Amino acid sequence: MDLFDRFMKCAVICCLIVPFVDAFYLPGSFPHNYNVGDQLAVKVNSLTSIDTEIPYQYYSLPFCKPLEGVKDSAENLGELLMGDRIESSPYRFQMYTNATEIFLCKTGPLSGDQFKMLKERIDEMYQVNMNLDNLPAIRYMKKDNFILRWTGYPVGIKIQDTYYVFNHLKFKILVHKYEETKVAGVIGTGDGAELITTNEKGGEGRPRGYMVVGFEVIPCSFQHDFKLIYKSSMYDKYGAPIQCDPNTVSMPLKEGQPVAFSYEVEFEESDIKWPSRWDAYLKMEGAKVHWFSILNSLMVITFLAGIVLVIFLRTIRRDLARYEELDKEAQAQMNEELSGWKLVVGDVFRAPDSAEFLCVMVADGFRILGMAVATIFFAALGFMSPASRGALVTGMLMFYMFLGIIAGYVAVWLSRTITCDACGWFSVSWKVACFFPGVAFLILTTLNSLLWGSHSTGAIPFTTFLVLLLLWFCISVPLTLLGGLLGTKASRLEYPVRTNQIPREIPAQRFPSWALVVGAGTLPFGTLFIELFFIMSSIWLGRVYYVFGFLFVVVILLVVVCAEVSLVLTYMNLCVEDWRWWWKSFFASGSVALYIFLYSINYLVFDLKSLSGPVSATLYLGYSLFMVIAIMLATGAIGFLTSFLFVHRLFSSVKID
Repeated sequence: MDLFDRFMKCAVICCLIVPFVDAFYLPGSFPHNYNVGDQLAVKVNSLTSIDTEIPYQYYSLPFCKPLEGVKDSAENLGELLMGDRIESSPYRFQMYTNATEIFLCKTGPLSGDQFKMLKERIDEMYQVNMNLDNLPAIRYMKKDNFILRWTGYPVGIKIQDTYYVFNHLKFKILVHKYEETKVAGVIGTGDGAELITTNEKGGEGRPRGYMVVGFEVIPCSFQHDFKLIYKSSMYDKYGAPIQCDPNTVSMPLKEGQPVAFSYEVEFEESDIKWPSRWDAYLKMEGAKVHWFSILNSLMVITFLAGIVLVIFLRTIRRDLARYEELDKEAQAQMNEELSGWKLVVGDVFRAPDSAEFLCVMVADGFRILGMAVATIFFAALGFMSPASRGALVTGMLMFYMFLGIIAGYVAVWLSRTITCDACGWFSVSWKVACFFPGVAFLILTTLNSLLWGSHSTGAIPFTTFLVLLLLWFCISVPLTLLGGLLGTKASRLEYPVRTNQIPREIPAQRFPSWALVVGAGTLPFGTLFIELFFIMSSIWLGRVYYVFGFLFVVVILLVVVCAEVSLVLTYMNLCVEDWRWWWKSFFASGSVALYIFLYSINYLVFDLKSLSGPVSATLYLGYSLFMVIAIMLATGAIGFLTSFLFVHRLFSSVKID
């Protein structure tokens, strides 16, 4: 009672406070308010390329380094797994203070290795990624009356046989005045952000400062006069005007010659408000295409729902009604004339081959599905926005680990129901805890060895590997075993009919039943292939995917289609007196993974034509295989559980001994 009273008091206090508070919230970040003249520091990320998909450290190239040395920013687990390496840079600005012709540094004479590496990075179209106040640098290009947006800028460009480096950067920073509001607090994370409260007021109601709402960069190739910078130090004024023209290049790379770097910065007040500053990055064309994908999925669902309706209302209900109208003597006589699914009543619940492995795969698939739905749901609400780097991957890992308790419970409960064995719960739970994580660990270790060999920042550090192993064996495995233990205490699902000792012979089929099972995957694939294109483009072409609302709807539709497809295929198998429906129900919906893998190969051949090198292709196929296995387990689990409940319900209504 005391606890209830405290809860009610807190609720009343919150209700009284809320009307007087103008709260502000943006998941993943919150505003940093700068006064005029405050220091702004640019950070650099890994060099990336859509040609190789292998990220490299920014300072692997001969760029200028900060005077105080390179410092790593705080990284979460998701950033490390995604290959992000946020580091400090020498670029320094002062809020709302324009500056031009700022000399940064001059490298030493380029060695043969440095010259070769720069040429390779230019040939492979590597991009330099920067961010300011948690905003990535964005570059605009005009082509054929269209404005193209790119994050980052290229290392250089090759014209004929000459390589040019972009050594002068023109920054344009959009700022918005911070107006005093009744902000009681802000929730989120950001780079060096501060909590803004109503206690901080500017004089006579004037704005206290500015917030960064845009970060644009224009790269230029400029030939510096080395005589003018002979005695210059970092941040000194260059001795001559610098004309930054992105359409002309004048700084050729030559072995044995140094490269000078400089920059300028321009501030511009913008009408863009802080909550909308990510709109330029999150703009994703093709909203109509997403709606078309959803409508296409609804058509498939309607078609399958019609078939399911016919099965239930016309066929099954008609047969069951006939049983109810007959007396026992007539039923006994009718049993001799049975056909179709009614003939396998004594074999339909016969344990399948590798029953324990099937339980493990279903439980792991159920776990992956739960992780996906939870992650997409919270991402759709904005809790895993791109403003919070690595949050999406970190969230997926956390959900997967803590859903281990459900996976263990489902595996043991299903195993007890199918095999009637409660003694092997530990073995089943242990296999669930190690099966998919073991497959993932094997694939990622193989791919990671390739990245290590390429000296890429995409390689997972050894310490991160240890962290992943600790999370696996110290959190995921114990939770899965706990779920398995709880599963032993749950009542098993009793079969409505008895199983014969001798298996019934399955009649010869006109067409191979597995061909129909494999073909069934085309229907689930039809519900998601459009959304799959946008997802793969965001992963492999460097685009930002943020239409998680559409994705959440598509996933729900996919679950419905997988359930319907598996149910129809199971009924068709039973009708031809094939009682081996267990694995077929799993792969009827799980076969969608086969078509996704084929589509990924098609995407590699036709959309990633510029992907160069066997290492890049191996990485692409390896990550695609990892994704396909996860999708097969998740969709297969949906199909199996639906068919299992359908078969149990169907034969629970049959009055045949």
